[in-house]
Amino acid sequence: MAAPKKTQKRMPRRREEFTYRGFTIDELKAKGISELLPLMPARPRRKIVRGFSRGEETLLTKIRQGDEKVRTHLREMIVMPEMIGKTIEIYNGKEFMKVEFQPESVFHYLGEFALTRKRVSHGSAGIGATRGSKYVPLK
Repeated sequence: MAAPKKTQKRMPRRREEFTYRGFTIDELKAKGISELLPLMPARPRRKIVRGFSRGEETLLTKIRQGDEKVRTHLREMIVMPEMIGKTIEIYNGKEFMKVEFQPESVFHYLGEFALTRKRVSHGSAGIGATRGSKYVPLK
């Protein structure tokens, strides 16, 4: 019996509108930062309470102004509700990766969507690497 092929799973299509802790994305966009704090997980909430850096503030203003091409190195920035539906290019250490933010990504970090390491795909074993290939003639 052949082993089943591994395929990359895609996110299933939503049947109903996405909600985050009972609020739709439009309701989250309408709320101020102080109203969003009780809804956030602890780590993003702590970051926002401590205050955004100057670069993070600049990134948010660019997104709010509706710039088409937004590029950033700020992998530690939190995905705020106003970023949903926008495309941002995030630096992964080598190149800028285009990321379009879905509603499920709210309150995650930008760096989670631009991976810094490639996926490893190992080749076949070399000569002498396994017990069975120990006695295979070289020519």
